[in-house]
Amino acid sequence: MDLDAFQAQMARIYGERDATRGIAATVAWLAEEVGELARAVRKGTPDEQRHELGDVLAWLASLAEQLGLSLDAAAARYGEGCPLCGATPCRCR
Repeated sequence: MDLDAFQAQMARIYGERDATRGIAATVAWLAEEVGELARAVRKGTPDEQRHELGDVLAWLASLAEQLGLSLDAAAARYGEGCPLCGATPCRCR
């Protein structure tokens, strides 16, 4: 599934509820899920890590939708390599 399709799917499933919750609460949920991902990376199984990665993506898609932005367009920033130096791998840092 590509990023635009994923974002649209999350909007169909959760969009109305997430919009009612609002951007600030969505950012808070996203931050909580990033914490759960960090814990899974440190101590979890691959299945737990995959689960938490999915949750982070879902909340990120919700946030992008509420901001009226495309995850695909945001990811395109890295399509040609490092957005600062243009190299792959990055040579600027």
